[in-house]
Amino acid sequence: QVQLVESGGGLVQAGGSLRLSCAASGVTSFSNDAMAWFRQAPGKEREFAAAITWNGRNASYADSVKGRFSISTDNAKNTVYLQMNSLKPEDTGVYYCAAGYWMRGRYSPSEWWGQGTQVTVSS
Repeated sequence: QVQLVESGGGLVQAGGSLRLSCAASGVTSFSNDAMAWFRQAPGKEREFAAAITWNGRNASYADSVKGRFSISTDNAKNTVYLQMNSLKPEDTGVYYCAAGYWMRGRYSPSEWWGQGTQVTVSS
């Protein structure tokens, strides 16, 4: 059984930083070789933010976060991180961790999602 547990959300002022963590259990590099962060702002659809393969060789970012966010993995801890710098009010939303696949040069989602962690950026 796959379980994804996010942590690290909170309230931060614009220009500040947060680091989100996603502890993954039941996930292996064979079953789901990539992990991702998605986010959902109030009243909007869930959108892709960043993804990475467990071996760290491949990563991708949404244009809206490129240069400000950085995704990384700690295989020993089965944990994925999202370092978020230079935060803007439009980054506010619930951030979800997901386990999926790296196919044809991009992240492809599976059925596994975490419960989400709230990030609020004040202006």
